[in-house]
Amino acid sequence: MEKRCIEGTTPFDGDAARKGYALNKMCFSFNEAANRAEFQKDEEAYMTKYQLTEAQKAAIRSRQVLQLIDAGGNAYYLAKFAGIFGLDMQDIGAQQTGMTKDEFKAKLQAYAG
Repeated sequence: MEKRCIEGTTPFDGDAARKGYALNKMCFSFNEAANRAEFQKDEEAYMTKYQLTEAQKAAIRSRQVLQLIDAGGNAYYLAKFAGIFGLDMQDIGAQQTGMTKDEFKAKLQAYAG
């Protein structure tokens, strides 16, 4: 079966799920406050604990959503990571579209009518 591509997007399919398993597992761990604190205390050790690849570690260090998605990150799990830094889904959407958060919010409001 041929994969459908939507220009400018990275589909989250079975391949991406396998690629991003360790990254998403780590981000899921951030549901627990103790895990968020452990990550903030020593990010490198925490990433090693979850056996992230070098590409995934670089993406975490960059704090760039598109790099995280390219490394196999799932937007729902990445929201757990972004929350550690006080970011929300509108911040993530702004990064994905190359807009500022205010521009992104205005676009959402325009669609809502």
